[in-house]
Amino acid sequence: LDRAEQYLKEAGMEVELYEGIEPDPSVETVMKGAAAMARFQPDWIIAMGGGSPIDAAKAMWIKYEYPECTFEDMCKVFGLPKLRRKAHFCAVSSTSGTATEVTAFSIITDYSKGIKYPIADFEITPDVAIVDPELAETMPKKLVAHTGMDAMTHAIEAYIGRSTTKLTRAMSEEAATRIVRSLYTAYENGGDMQARADMLRAAYCAGVSFTRSYVGYVHGVAHSLGGQYGVPHGLANAVILPYFLDAYGAACHQKLGRLARVAHVAPESASDREAAEAFIRWIREMNARMGIPEKIPQIRTADIPEMARHAARESNPLYPVPVLMDERQLAQMYVQLMPAKKEENA
Repeated sequence: LDRAEQYLKEAGMEVELYEGIEPDPSVETVMKGAAAMARFQPDWIIAMGGGSPIDAAKAMWIKYEYPECTFEDMCKVFGLPKLRRKAHFCAVSSTSGTATEVTAFSIITDYSKGIKYPIADFEITPDVAIVDPELAETMPKKLVAHTGMDAMTHAIEAYIGRSTTKLTRAMSEEAATRIVRSLYTAYENGGDMQARADMLRAAYCAGVSFTRSYVGYVHGVAHSLGGQYGVPHGLANAVILPYFLDAYGAACHQKLGRLARVAHVAPESASDREAAEAFIRWIREMNARMGIPEKIPQIRTADIPEMARHAARESNPLYPVPVLMDERQLAQMYVQLMPAKKEENA
C-alpha cells in the first residue's frame, strides 16, 4: 500500500487513503466511503485488497457518481446508469478467489436484514485490473483455501450452466486446470511464486467466465448464509459446491465430466458420469486436506424457510442452472448442510 501511494505521488497525483473496510462490507460502510469520495472528488478510484474492499469501492463509486442513488437502486440487476462521469476505477487484487477485479458484480451486506445483496451491472467492471502474485504471497493458509475453492466454484458454475460461450468455456477450463495443479501447493507453501501466479491467473480466468455466464445455486445459498450468520463466502462455496453437483446429477455430468478430463482430475477414457463423480470426489478430498468442514453448523432450522426464499429470489431466473429448484427443494439443501446431530434434533 505504501509503495502504491508513493508511485502515485511521484506521478504528481493527490492521494487520499480510505481504510477500515470490514469483511463482507456493509451498506453503512459504502455510504461513509461514498461521502469521503464526495469530499475529495477523485478522478480515479483505486481499490486494493481482497474481495471486500474492491466490492465496497465499486458500490461507493456508484454513489459518488450518482449521489441521489439509493442502495435499493444499486441492486436493480443491470439497471445502473452510465458511470465514469467523474472517475475511472482500478482494482488491485491481493487474494486469488473472488476475481472482483474483472467482474460486473459487487456483494454488499445489509446487516439489519441479515441479507447479502449482489449488485450486478457491467458498468461496475473495473477499467484496469492489476494482478501481481507478490501481493498474494502473505495470504494466510485458511484464506488460500477459501479463496481457491471460491475460484473453483466460479469456474464450475459458469461452465455447467446454460449460458456459456466459447470464451467462458475456455476461461473456466484454464481456471480449473490451474487450480487442480496449484491450489494445494499454494496452500502448503506461500513462497512458491509459480503456484501463487497460477492461482491468481485461475481466479482471473474464472472471473472472466462467470461475469459473462453467471453462477448458480451455490452462490444463492452462500449469500444467504453469509448474510444470516457471517459465514465467509469462499468457505460457504467450498462446503456447498459438492452437494449441488450431486443434486444436479445427470443434468451436469456431460459438462462437468468434460471439465474434469480437461483439468486432469479424470482420465480421458472416463465416461462423463465417471469423470463428473471423480471431480466431486476431488472437491471433497481437497476440502478435507485444507481443513474445510463438510457441514455448516450455524444453520438453524427456523431460519431455513426465509433463507430458501432469499436464495430462490436471487437465483431464479437470473442464474442459468442445470436444474431448476423451487424454495422447497432449496430448503432441503440447507437441511443437508446441517450437521447430522443437529439435523436429528430439528
